[in-house]
Amino acid sequence: MFDRITYISDHSASIKLKDDTDVVINLMNLHLIFEDDTKKVLGEVDDLDGNIVKARFLGEIVNGRLIGGTIRKPSLDAHIRVIEKEEIPMVTGRNERGFMQLGVSPFYNDHPVFLDVNSFFSNHFAIFGNSGSGKSCGISRLFQNMFNDQRLFPYKANILLFDSSGEYYNAFKNLNSINPNYHYRFYSTNEADGIGEKLRLPIFLLNYTDLALLLQATNHSQLPIIERMLKLALIFSQDDMDANNYKNHLIAKAIMTILYTNETSPNKRNEVFSILASCSTAEFNLEAPVQGIGYTRKFRELFLINNDGQFAESVLLTEYVSSFINSEYDDYEPQGGVYYTLDTLEKALNFTLISEGWLRNENTYGDAVTIRVRLHALIVGNNAKFFDVPDYVSLESYLSSMLINNGQKYQIVNINLDDVDDDFAKVITKIFSRLVFEFAKALKDRASIPFHIIVEEAHRYIQNDTDRFLIGYNIFERIAKEGRKYGVILGLISQRPVELSDTVISQCSNFLIFKMNHPVDVEYIRKMVPNISDEIVEKQKTLQAGTCLGFGMGFRIPIIVKMQMPDPAPWSSNCDVVTIWNGNTMSNNNGVSPEINNNSMVTTASVNSSADMVMPQNAIPEMNIEPSMAFGDEKSESFDSSFVIPSDVSLKEESSSVDTSASVSSTESKLVDVVDSSSATLSSISSSAPLTTSPEPVVPQQVVSNVGVETNAVAGQGIPEMVPLGDSNESSSIPSLSLDDVTS
Repeated sequence: MFDRITYISDHSASIKLKDDTDVVINLMNLHLIFEDDTKKVLGEVDDLDGNIVKARFLGEIVNGRLIGGTIRKPSLDAHIRVIEKEEIPMVTGRNERGFMQLGVSPFYNDHPVFLDVNSFFSNHFAIFGNSGSGKSCGISRLFQNMFNDQRLFPYKANILLFDSSGEYYNAFKNLNSINPNYHYRFYSTNEADGIGEKLRLPIFLLNYTDLALLLQATNHSQLPIIERMLKLALIFSQDDMDANNYKNHLIAKAIMTILYTNETSPNKRNEVFSILASCSTAEFNLEAPVQGIGYTRKFRELFLINNDGQFAESVLLTEYVSSFINSEYDDYEPQGGVYYTLDTLEKALNFTLISEGWLRNENTYGDAVTIRVRLHALIVGNNAKFFDVPDYVSLESYLSSMLINNGQKYQIVNINLDDVDDDFAKVITKIFSRLVFEFAKALKDRASIPFHIIVEEAHRYIQNDTDRFLIGYNIFERIAKEGRKYGVILGLISQRPVELSDTVISQCSNFLIFKMNHPVDVEYIRKMVPNISDEIVEKQKTLQAGTCLGFGMGFRIPIIVKMQMPDPAPWSSNCDVVTIWNGNTMSNNNGVSPEINNNSMVTTASVNSSADMVMPQNAIPEMNIEPSMAFGDEKSESFDSSFVIPSDVSLKEESSSVDTSASVSSTESKLVDVVDSSSATLSSISSSAPLTTSPEPVVPQQVVSNVGVETNAVAGQGIPEMVPLGDSNESSSIPSLSLDDVTS
């Protein structure tokens, strides 16, 4: 078929067809092999002009494996042939351990396309495409395939899915039906529809940069106010002797500052009383006794004004107040780990503004009032409920309560943000991401607990905003640059990549690109996405719905993949206007019933001939999930801030036909008797020995074991020997370790 190479460049070659060749196959997008005495090079046909075929070089075949990129080019006398059937897995990936099926290749008779799991999920990835191109179905199918793959056992997966419309609830609500050890959790800002659990975020876990974003600070001059407010909130929430002495020191300095201003006595008195309303002690309150020479006055009586407009007891007042000032407390730093509320922050803010004269300075008045108004608006507004947590909880315990509850490990935690405005949703997403990143960085064993932060409609949250200018960093950019080595991986889903942060996109190593037509987005992808060629950009313009172009570290070469329709599908279908106009019942909440047709993403409207009313949104069946005790439910219990974590995380047997077990040996740390299964934490999960799987497609059934746990492993295979547990209805428990004992 092929005669010879007529031209070679750095990236492609032109090949002349034989004159008498009768081309009976479609050469476009087929892969060719260039062979000479020293090397094999893989190419792809991307142009056909008469009897000249242009092929782009993709990689070099070394010892039967494809290596992306070409350093050595084929010689002019190289033999050219079409790739053979047994060589196709070099392009589409191999059906072996460590790989999972993503979809099929439309160019090779629906040959399965396999994804390198480690190379894909240990690096940041992005999914782009127009609305309706299949992004939501694509991410749903991606994770459904992962959990359905019997060679994988993602029991320890920690996937935080930030969903702006609640569409993924339907796709993952039955995750437990795949394997009884898999669980899905749904938190929602919409508390009216009764689906899922209430989202609660402890205000005391936020640092000053989080508060700056929450209060929408715009100037650097507002940051010292917020830092001081946070420091005072910590002090006001403590009751030990040092904290009380420091409170007196602060109040005394604030009062002395006010007394030496040029304001009138009534104004001074009002400001002092405002300070005492924000923070008071036994020594500083309106009824506190003040001992004079031969008489006693109440503190409020020291502010009586005489006929000259001065405080009648100014000498006694000055002596009493100044006696509490101690210069040693000027460098006092309060300890964290205390409980406080939004109201505490407001009192601390008022104290800060009055005591340090922010409101008396015309240069700082505007910034100070803006922060105070926004904090008060937050407290009296609807968003205050999201910070209503009744008791103190540490960062580890808070994250653990989201991912582990009542002995169940949740692999997917879906946070629905559809009932709040974009600004607040953006801040919530950033705060959660920072908390996860901070927790992962503090782990004794780096990357021992991987987290995947999946952000739907990422262009609404991950932007080129002012965070870097205001607080010195953008949390998503920091995770993009540093998160990989700590096991914190970003997954972006967007239809407008041009609105995303340039830095974040530049750090993504894997891409699934569905059809995109907007020239600005197409050109942006061409410039910003690493290792993308003009040919790849042009290919994605002609893709069908549900078909994507996959490339990056998880793929051998850039390849077009047709993905199967997820089952069940997310609520992302079009509105069935015909059915609604006819007054018939909708077949689901979107009015569309997705159907699987030839494994492609095609949805058709299912029309009901009845004349019933349209099903309302709140007709969705309620999710039966036990609420976590970290989120302020009436049945919740208070958390212990200790880092010694008892746990009882059980793994259920999927079938009585398979006997499983794990034998537990003592470890160097003291094992705590299990008293409450809900107290298990991420550390106890991470300290488990890694699960291994058989080369045969068997779903692992064994209990995850802790560090130091001995398993009966079959030599050379890495698969624990199955030891009967007895009654299949009983579950095994895992003793936990302290955080210091966590090992990889």
